[in-house]
Amino acid sequence: MFRKILLKSGLLAVIGVAMIGMMSFAKPKDSVCFSAGAEGVMDATATAPTVQKAIEDASNRSIDAGVASVLERAGDASQISQSDIDSVDFWGYNNIGIAQVDNHLNVRQEPHESGKLVGKMSNNTACEILSITEDGKWAHIVSGEVEGYASTDYLLTGIDAVHKAEEIVKPMAYVEADALNIRIEPNTECEIVTTIPHGESLELSQVLDDGWVEIYLDGDKVYASAEYVTIEEKLGTAITMTELLYGEGVSDVRVELCQYAKEFIGNPYVWGGTSLTNGADCSGFVLSVYKKFGVTLPHHSGSQAQYGTYVSMNDIQAGDLVFYGYGKTINHVAIYIGNGQVVHASSPSTGIKISSVYYRTPITQRSILID
Repeated sequence: MFRKILLKSGLLAVIGVAMIGMMSFAKPKDSVCFSAGAEGVMDATATAPTVQKAIEDASNRSIDAGVASVLERAGDASQISQSDIDSVDFWGYNNIGIAQVDNHLNVRQEPHESGKLVGKMSNNTACEILSITEDGKWAHIVSGEVEGYASTDYLLTGIDAVHKAEEIVKPMAYVEADALNIRIEPNTECEIVTTIPHGESLELSQVLDDGWVEIYLDGDKVYASAEYVTIEEKLGTAITMTELLYGEGVSDVRVELCQYAKEFIGNPYVWGGTSLTNGADCSGFVLSVYKKFGVTLPHHSGSQAQYGTYVSMNDIQAGDLVFYGYGKTINHVAIYIGNGQVVHASSPSTGIKISSVYYRTPITQRSILID
């Protein structure tokens, strides 16, 4: 109901967005884990210094048949039906909605404020709008693994959602190997600084010649073999309530600290910052969360790793700190929230987010809280 037929320039705007934003990926070819669209990106790198140009080139060569059909008849609006518009996918969505909130958009099991929470959408995350309630106040949505109802007051829809999606969508490198080796230079001569497990995704910086990709890992540019990743444009989705849960049997202060830390998911990453609302870096985020509970920590991840006592991954509890880095050098810190997950200020592009505790290889873990 939100996709109205847009005449003349409006229709062309939809088509233009679809041409730029859509990438149709085929199954991996032979042993190489790039999709057909990603192979096009690789081919384009000889003349395209940035990944944006390469992706646009690949996108233009893989326009969806539905978009092409609409394009052929774009000169005569009378030939365009509602089903033509509805049949075009935008980044995998037929009727896309984009959350626009300061903090989180609650997704509920029923379409009313007292409905059970089933998930949360951070700002700029996407959903498929299935229907709208008769009063227009609630959208029945699916976002990632979350299905439920979200307030339409905080959702962009129709062409506004498409434009916003085009603005925020990022190319991601998805790990296809059991463990992806990460290096500080694009060659096998340098040491492996960490490994990323299968299924994790990292924001793509650019595709390099000679079979390497430059990716962002917690804000740092690192490198991996292109053979073991698949490149795809993706939008963020909702977090399930299960993902927000912490381990059972933990003390009240640990529960409260984890709950407090997760209130700021979706807020920005700012290097050198300590503001939980306006922006913090990884150690600034930890510093400010712990400060709320009477614990003073330095604003440096390596220094924070000197506090408290060592705890193994077998004995780690919600509220403990997990440290990451290159080799034995610590450059990142996160708060363990139970259920195999951490919350951390990751990078300028992702902000404060939840990740698997093994999204990269931990260096050490410290328990600082006194239960």
